[in-house]
Amino acid sequence: MRRTLERPAAAGPAATVPPLPQARRLAGVAAMVGSGLSNQTGAAVGALAFPVLGPLGVVAVRQYVAALALLAVGRPRLRSFTWRQWWPVLLLAGVFGTMNLSLYSAVDRIGLGLAVTLEFLGPLAVALAASRRRLDAACALLAAAGVVVLMRPRPAADYTGMALGLVAACCWASYILLNRLVGRRIPGAQGAAAAATVSALAFLPVGVAVALRHTPTAGAVLCAVTAGLLSSAVPYLADLLTLRHVPAQTFGLFMSVNPVLAAMVGWVVLGQSLGGAEWSGIGAVVLANAVSIATTRT
Repeated sequence: MRRTLERPAAAGPAATVPPLPQARRLAGVAAMVGSGLSNQTGAAVGALAFPVLGPLGVVAVRQYVAALALLAVGRPRLRSFTWRQWWPVLLLAGVFGTMNLSLYSAVDRIGLGLAVTLEFLGPLAVALAASRRRLDAACALLAAAGVVVLMRPRPAADYTGMALGLVAACCWASYILLNRLVGRRIPGAQGAAAAATVSALAFLPVGVAVALRHTPTAGAVLCAVTAGLLSSAVPYLADLLTLRHVPAQTFGLFMSVNPVLAAMVGWVVLGQSLGGAEWSGIGAVVLANAVSIATTRT
């Protein structure tokens, strides 16, 4: 869901001077931090609307916002799409909606930190699946150990919420693979924009049903819209800036910190504290991904 934007034309003598490498790196790091915090803060703000709209209503609003943002960037020429281009777009749309719904439902049941950690197993599995290195096999075992710690039997365990987190992980893995396919068949961000639009249209009756069943308040709608902006539009644009200033490997390495950011935001915004065992499980998943990326030759 990322594309490279062309640099704007120079607008004067000062614009012809390229930025210093250090300044560019700092801009990239700032964009990465902003993207991660924006994404997780958006999810936390969306959770504030759960008592009124429920996860289903919040996801519906988020899909609408994501579609509007991606339509503005991608500007897809839908009438020119062939069936060979449409079918992966339709699959991507279904995965997109299911991923967000399962994640937000998991957040509602087990908290932001644990939900995002379980979801993060999806891209980690994709990264490790094609590898034949022993180190990556060790990383997979480390991540599995972290999951065992997170999902260990205990009286307060919510296995439905954990299962939803794993569904989100499967959807994220499918999302990555489908995005690659769509990117090969449709130029730019047109495919992602088309998928987001189809997903938003599918959620239109859902939004209407939620609004008729539970009268939405202005505060809840504002939280849901904010979640869509912070978790969709802002990270998308920030990632475009990031990938212009930092290597893809560095970007992937930073992405592995998202479960930690989610746990911290969940604690600050939602008051969702975690115990030592949960932090150990999150740390194992993060470390497994970080080691795998940091030792990959590019």
